Amino acid sequence: MTESGRDHIHALTEALNRLDTGALNQWGRTLAAVLGSGGRLLVAGNGGSAAEAQHLTSELVGRFRAERAPLSAIALHADSSSVTAITNDYGPDEVFARQVRAHGRPGDVLLLLSTSGHSPNVLAAAQAGRELGLTVWALTGTAPNPLADAADQAVCVETARVATVQECHLVAVHLLCEAVDTHLTTPTPVATGAQANVRRLVVVGDVLLDRDITGTADRLSPEAPVPVISDAHDTDRPGGAGLAALLATRIPGWQVTLVAGIGQDEAGGRLRALLGEAGIEVIDLATSGTTPVKTRLRTDGRTLLRFDSNAAPLPLGPLPDLVRNRLADAAAVLVCDYGRGITSHDNLRRALTDAAVSRPVVWDPHLKGTAPVPGTALAVPNADEARKLTDSNGPGSLAADTAHAVRLLNQWPVKQVAVTRGREGAVLVAAPDGHPLVVPAHPATGDTCGAGDQLAVTAATMLGSGRLPSHAIATAVDAAARYVAAGGPASLTTPPATDSLDPLDLAARVRERGGKLVGAGGCFDMLHTGHLSVLKHARRLGDALIVCINSDDSVRRLKGASRPVVGEQERAELLAALDCVDGVLIFNENTPERVLAELRPDIWVKGGDYSGERVPEADLVESWGGEVVTVPYRSGHSTTARIEQLAQRTGAR
Repeated sequence: MTESGRDHIHALTEALNRLDTGALNQWGRTLAAVLGSGGRLLVAGNGGSAAEAQHLTSELVGRFRAERAPLSAIALHADSSSVTAITNDYGPDEVFARQVRAHGRPGDVLLLLSTSGHSPNVLAAAQAGRELGLTVWALTGTAPNPLADAADQAVCVETARVATVQECHLVAVHLLCEAVDTHLTTPTPVATGAQANVRRLVVVGDVLLDRDITGTADRLSPEAPVPVISDAHDTDRPGGAGLAALLATRIPGWQVTLVAGIGQDEAGGRLRALLGEAGIEVIDLATSGTTPVKTRLRTDGRTLLRFDSNAAPLPLGPLPDLVRNRLADAAAVLVCDYGRGITSHDNLRRALTDAAVSRPVVWDPHLKGTAPVPGTALAVPNADEARKLTDSNGPGSLAADTAHAVRLLNQWPVKQVAVTRGREGAVLVAAPDGHPLVVPAHPATGDTCGAGDQLAVTAATMLGSGRLPSHAIATAVDAAARYVAAGGPASLTTPPATDSLDPLDLAARVRERGGKLVGAGGCFDMLHTGHLSVLKHARRLGDALIVCINSDDSVRRLKGASRPVVGEQERAELLAALDCVDGVLIFNENTPERVLAELRPDIWVKGGDYSGERVPEADLVESWGGEVVTVPYRSGHSTTARIEQLAQRTGAR
């Protein structure tokens, strides 16, 4: 190697050793939250920096390391028609800035690459991004430079060699992609056990005390034609944002913090006690005042009368640092605006705006409340609120609700709007000129009090788990319907349904009641009828079936670099959706001994293609008195054989 070559490598090594990998990891965490909740990354650069920018977007839209959903990332220099037209009509300095104004939305991320940090078109893009409320990052050369100063954050490569700056930028791109994949594909609680991946949900909003007076009505009063209620009893529960927080505690794997104002009165004391019993951390901003009480008089499953106490907005004090700390720790934030003033707290709004940059914020609005903060991932008004917020008239319909969602998307600094439509489900709009996503609801009748809170809570926790907004809304609509069918608020006095339990918790409950737990394992890549046959037979052997599946890394070690075809999270969801499967666990080892030791099934099932062989985990299962059995398996349904056949057919074409 020549002396100049050695000097080049030495300069590169020195620059890489000084690269701010901590900042890149934090960028990856933020980008995972933004893109995972429906946000967008815009990237731009000139020359070699343009190539680096396009490399980054291709890795995000495609994949870098792990299987995941495609992410929205646009290289602004890659559209040659727009680049030449804008340059011709507006001049070269506007070539990126105009595209930022076209594609950027509050809360999106703009990443600008420049070895010098002096390129006028890149600097103009940074200014446009800041004006629109985007988070602006810069990858540059030696600091200080104008681009580093114009960005919210910058990673600067300290070297005098332009080539070394570009080489370090390539490493930075790969580190950023690695961080995004890591933060997006961290296993969720449903797949890894109750003690793993506990996330924090921060609920912000107005609270009240809900009180139901329930009795029987079998006669009319002689004084007037009104029913006489007898055998009445009272039930108190948190209301407003307090009910949303209570519902969130019933979702496994989430810690809940409630930021609210609670009056200094008897109702406020009762409310604090109820929230404390539910394990909710409460940060009270009120300095005095009275707590609103909503009272319903009910009989035979119906509300006969409701009366609300006339409570004025509570005086709120300064924002404690603890609120900012909890927002910084949160995986998701839910704002439940009931129009009583908390969302107009200036410092709280600034803190929520900052939080929306790096984590999903879901906003449940109110007619007397305030608009969502910039960067809000999802707003969830109901159909009546959407109609009144847009000053619209006329009967409700799917077309009308969609139009209202589009108007609110243009009116508010939010990424997506879902108008909830009661028993008809919801409609989600992500772009003014795009097609709406219509989510029908399962038929359900019952007490609808709190159904909107259940939907909002579910959407927030789904987004906080890295799910796409479309999946989050579909799951939230289903959760709201199940909540109504279970009795609405009355269901809060019973334990959560076992279908939402962590698999290990479910296993413990089965054992506690003397039931028989069945386990089954495998890769389950490309789910087919052979798998379904095994699982149906396995479920008939006991009271619950938990399926243990190999992680993506485990499948690659066992099956080769081309597998799995379907990622671990999607495989887990498909299996969990089967009626015969009660829970799914993911394990990273080649064989499931570790997860089996936690699960301890009474029966461990293998398909009939294992007949005559002793499986490696048999000794472990038998050590606690369990059995290993085989069940009938449909021949001719090998996943590997199917993949090979598909490859042959594709090659033949």
